[in-house]
Amino acid sequence: MHRTLLERVRVPHVFPLLLGVILACSVLTYVLPSGAYERRPLQIGETTRSVVVPGTYRSLPKAISPEGILTGRSTPDEARPTSLVGFLTAVPRGLESSGDIIFLIFLVGGVFGILHRTGTITALLQGLLERFGRSGRLLTVILMTVVAIGGSTLGMGEELIPLVPLFLLVSRRLGYDRVFGVALVFVSAAVGFAAATTNPFNVQIAQGIAGVPLGSGIGFRLVFFACALVLAILHVLRYGERVRRDPSRSLVAGEDIAGEETASSGERLRATHVAILVTAAVIFAVTLYAIQTQGWWLAELSGGFLLIGLAAAAISRLSIADATTAFVKGMEDMVVAALVVGFARGIQVVLDDARVLDTIVFGAAQVLQMVPNLVAAEGMLVFQTILNFFIPSGSGQAAVTMPLMAPLADVLGLTRQIAVFAFTCGDGFSNMVIPTSGILMAMLGVARVPYDRWLRFVLPLFVQLILLSALFLAIGVWIGY
Repeated sequence: MHRTLLERVRVPHVFPLLLGVILACSVLTYVLPSGAYERRPLQIGETTRSVVVPGTYRSLPKAISPEGILTGRSTPDEARPTSLVGFLTAVPRGLESSGDIIFLIFLVGGVFGILHRTGTITALLQGLLERFGRSGRLLTVILMTVVAIGGSTLGMGEELIPLVPLFLLVSRRLGYDRVFGVALVFVSAAVGFAAATTNPFNVQIAQGIAGVPLGSGIGFRLVFFACALVLAILHVLRYGERVRRDPSRSLVAGEDIAGEETASSGERLRATHVAILVTAAVIFAVTLYAIQTQGWWLAELSGGFLLIGLAAAAISRLSIADATTAFVKGMEDMVVAALVVGFARGIQVVLDDARVLDTIVFGAAQVLQMVPNLVAAEGMLVFQTILNFFIPSGSGQAAVTMPLMAPLADVLGLTRQIAVFAFTCGDGFSNMVIPTSGILMAMLGVARVPYDRWLRFVLPLFVQLILLSALFLAIGVWIGY
């Protein structure tokens, strides 16, 4: 039987996969030229970002020596390729620089362990299935729409990692598989993040850097959001229906985890569960509001989740011993997901060490100046998509590229809004496929879905969404968006 290329490729476990990418990027630092832009602080809302200064790029001499190959580290005036010590310490330094996200994942995992121990999660799931169990398609549309709105408006991403087990339970009870369960939450969030409307972590930062009024052009983005979400929902539903009719066609067929947890049909939603859910919703909403208005971020978000766990234990009258045991068990379940984030960050660490990221950005800007404006607009999309492999952070990528892409748009006769739109699409949709996305790899780790199986599922959708982005970019250029 004919097998596609992706079916023949066997991708290793996530940890050796990411180590291999770190090694490949380390080797590239001996080939790619080094250089740097000057940077300046820029206040955007409650947050200060360090952004590049256009026209300040300078090449840096690259010193290569036997000692440097073993232990060298770049200085402000001289770059060095990644040394052996630099490669070996990339993961520890990636873990260190990702500490806020890693601890968030551990803490939220522990809180969900408490919520599960109280029976709240199972009861909520049972209530959803009783209401929508006969219409898996309707429940899928509702869940994906809600998550996508959260991604588009609030930039939700890391906060959703601990919800993966709940979505897996929903998927299993509806007759689908683990790939479908991950898609319910991750594809929805990624589509919402890319088709951003008020997302403070990409579109608002990009508009602030570009000097575009915050919230402007939202009508165009709402139409794009609706089109992208429809494509995503249809793709997920088609796959789910195929699996439901013939489980052997699942991308993870024959790989069910022994003893995989299923939802109990005997747990009913009681007053205690409702009180816990309402309390959790209120605390979470207040925390998100403070993130938007008071400059809170991951430390405060982690504290909010910890308060949810304490409140749930108190309302359900769990003993200290039971609550502690549940909390520890929940954190244990998040070990792979948490560590994956640090491994993925190690890739950016080695590229930053060798000072090659600014060179990539500078080279792309030079090329885009030599092509017609429509081609340049599409080139911005391609560039932002590729660059996200190296800088898998919306706010980080905006700080590096928007100070250059915005004035470049002026030179090319494009609006700065087009540059922002190319950034949000390229940055957001590529998160669905790049192994350097800590959120993606963490969710796959929680769900125990191999990366190669995920690629076989999501690549067709990714291509469709990039083509949709290119179409909307062309329309935007035509109408002067």
